[in-house]
Amino acid sequence: MFAHSKKLDEKKPCKRFVLYYHDILFNGTNAANATSAAAVNHTQLGNFKHGMLVIFDDPITKDTHLLSPPIARAQGFYFYDMKTTYNAWFSYTLIFNSTEHKGTINIMGADMMMEETRDLSVVGGTGDFFMARGIATFRTDTLQGDYYFRLEMDIKLYECY
Repeated sequence: MFAHSKKLDEKKPCKRFVLYYHDILFNGTNAANATSAAAVNHTQLGNFKHGMLVIFDDPITKDTHLLSPPIARAQGFYFYDMKTTYNAWFSYTLIFNSTEHKGTINIMGADMMMEETRDLSVVGGTGDFFMARGIATFRTDTLQGDYYFRLEMDIKLYECY
């Protein structure tokens, strides 16, 4: 046993907060409101957008309202990677620049959209979240066609410095 090892308690994260992720996909007519755009269109393999790559700069709010003041921005990408169901792989940074928080949280992992909740890994951070590790649990809060979705992100950090 290492002298400096510590046991993580999954029931007691050192920081926890719930945020809402809003994504408005560019559809050709909504340039003023869009926060994301397909950089690569989907392939003809299946009916689940397989191969589509989306780049985003999405607002993150404390509540479900799209027009609430953003507490952070989510900047990164997701791509659809299954032929048989909707599934995406996310890689992004939450960028905080407010009086409440400054710094970043890096999140990546599979979003198996047909599941009620999905866990993605918190793989690092800066500033107030220096070297953070933990879990971001996604829950689809609303879905409006192909062009708007809102995710609830329950972020639990287990390594905080």
